[in-house]
Amino acid sequence: MLRQLDIRDLLIIDRLDLAFRPGLNVLTGETGAGKSILLDALGFVLGWRGRAELVRAGADQGEVTAVFDLSQDHPAREVLAEAGLVAEDELILRRVNSRDGRKTAYVNDRRASGEVLRALSDTLVELHGQHDDRGLLNPRGHRALLDAFGGLAPEVQAVRAAWRAQSAARAALAEAENRVAALKAEEEFLRHAVGELDALAPEPGEDATLDARRRLMQAAGRIREDVARAHEALGLDGAEGRITDAVRWLEGVADRAEGALDPALAALSRTMAELAEAQEGVARAAEALDLDPLELERVEERLFAIRAAARKHSVLPDDLGGFAEELRARLADLDESASDINRLADDVKASEEAYEAAADALGAARHAAAERLDAAMVEELAPLKLDRAVFATEIAAGPPGPEGVEAVAFTVATNPGAPAGPINKIASGGELSRFLLALKVCLTSGASGLTLIFDEIDRGVGGATADAVGRRLAALAEGAQVLVVTHSPQVAALGAHHWRVEKQVAAEETTSRVTALDPPARVDEIARMLAGDTVTDEARAAARALLGQ
Repeated sequence: MLRQLDIRDLLIIDRLDLAFRPGLNVLTGETGAGKSILLDALGFVLGWRGRAELVRAGADQGEVTAVFDLSQDHPAREVLAEAGLVAEDELILRRVNSRDGRKTAYVNDRRASGEVLRALSDTLVELHGQHDDRGLLNPRGHRALLDAFGGLAPEVQAVRAAWRAQSAARAALAEAENRVAALKAEEEFLRHAVGELDALAPEPGEDATLDARRRLMQAAGRIREDVARAHEALGLDGAEGRITDAVRWLEGVADRAEGALDPALAALSRTMAELAEAQEGVARAAEALDLDPLELERVEERLFAIRAAARKHSVLPDDLGGFAEELRARLADLDESASDINRLADDVKASEEAYEAAADALGAARHAAAERLDAAMVEELAPLKLDRAVFATEIAAGPPGPEGVEAVAFTVATNPGAPAGPINKIASGGELSRFLLALKVCLTSGASGLTLIFDEIDRGVGGATADAVGRRLAALAEGAQVLVVTHSPQVAALGAHHWRVEKQVAAEETTSRVTALDPPARVDEIARMLAGDTVTDEARAAARALLGQ
């Protein structure tokens, strides 16, 4: 609810503080008194596009502050949260327009963009008038309005869930098909590479083993002769024979040496044991070096084959086994892809059927809601002297989407037999205002938390029709807040709160002021609206009659 509107140095307003209340608030005054300026000021603080030059002559800047009360479930709280702004029970919007054209906005004393203001305004205020393109005249919002009227939120939510499931199923199928297509493109390579690697069967560490053996075999020819000489030097004709002779000679004289030779004989015994081990090691080495020349060829072929495969696939030789396993997994994925594609295709078909069922249910509910809305409009249009007009909610096939397959548009035909068309293109000024009022009354349930503003919605009507307009505005304001700019005394008399807008000239400067009217002042104002400049006793009596006094 709009609680306070403060205006400073805007157009012909120097200073104005307005405190609005729940219910039907009416603003009256002579043409040109400045009623439209109030709407311009409110639109400015809400971020609407309007006049370029707003600052009052002689002032450095103009400023508008609007204070709204927010309920705990007010949709403006979501907008504030998305913008990173703290949501409180009181929402203060302030916007400043400097002389050089710069505009600065604040939300609860924090800087905010015009986009944030406009997003908030969609949840706070709805303007209805002959030039309204933000509310009921915008066909893009008609489907949502019909859904709100019909209480179709569960059906819409079901369609959204089915749409998400269908989109997810289609995405999964497309991803699988792309993956399979990529695998098929390299199937020949995969099968050939796996066959080669399976035939090669490389083992981890085999490259290093083969390389070491190859180097040993290449060196064998060069070292085999020295190993043989060493083996001969250690044998009976060499070290073993000489040490054996030394032991025999020493043992022959040891009993006469009184134990002096015992340490030497023990050392020679140990030397013989070590010599025997050395002879065995050299013998083994000689045997190992005595290789088949074809073995070197086989080792080199194996080593070169492993290294060639590693270069071909750009992996390390020790990683060839893991790479082969990766290729086998890709082939298995390809071989199993047919069943996966079939399963995912079944999922897509099931999700499409689920979406069609949910969309059909929503479509049927929309047609039923459209019939109820059209019938309700018939009841509303008759008292507004539009009983010959035909309102129709047209539902046409549209592209499938998250909210169904219907396109919805509100159309009217102002006379029997006349072609139907969009409200704002078919109805005249006075008819348009009444159509909007009737439609808004029928769609009241969709206006939760909004302050509704009607700008001269009674233009072109009078008498009983104006009274009907006023009564419907009053009904719309029950439990809500409605602001009406009006020239109709019948409408003004039904307001719960009344303000008069008037111009005043002082020191050759024109300013506009707004005065809250008490009961006697209301009588005079409505009498002025009835009689014109000269207010008679008869006009006052008629005003009291309208006010029910």
